[in-house]
Amino acid sequence: MAAATVRRIGIAAILRWIVAFAIGILIGLMAYTFVYAKGFSYLSNDPKACVNCHVMEDQYKSWQAGHHRHTATCGDCHLPHDNIIHKYWVKAEDGFLHGLKFTTGDYPENIVIRDVNMDVANQACVHCHADVTDDIRHGALNRNEVYDCVHCHSGIGHE
Repeated sequence: MAAATVRRIGIAAILRWIVAFAIGILIGLMAYTFVYAKGFSYLSNDPKACVNCHVMEDQYKSWQAGHHRHTATCGDCHLPHDNIIHKYWVKAEDGFLHGLKFTTGDYPENIVIRDVNMDVANQACVHCHADVTDDIRHGALNRNEVYDCVHCHSGIGHE
């Protein structure tokens, strides 16, 4: 009986229902992301977007207390400056990982920056402070050392 029903409905009709269901799920996820989770705010450079998720409130408050609050936003320090594609790639990757971790609750109580993001932050330091750090960086490279701005200036962006 079931085989006859499948033949009557047709494989093409079943595939159309599966595709329609998948599209519906995709539209639902997009609506959730851009309406409930305020997804469009992440396309801006407004630091308030970072506190859409309550988990980032401490980082936002510490940035407000920091020295860079008048000159740099979150994206200025946490996104690459080399080209727009790299910038939005990192922004999309971080956004996906943040959303996944915050939705599942799978993040440490003390949020720690990933190594790849620390590299981006160090490059951002150099982007704005190249004239001041040029001798230091070249000296480190001549000694085969890795320069790490945040090693000595760990609280500069977040007090």
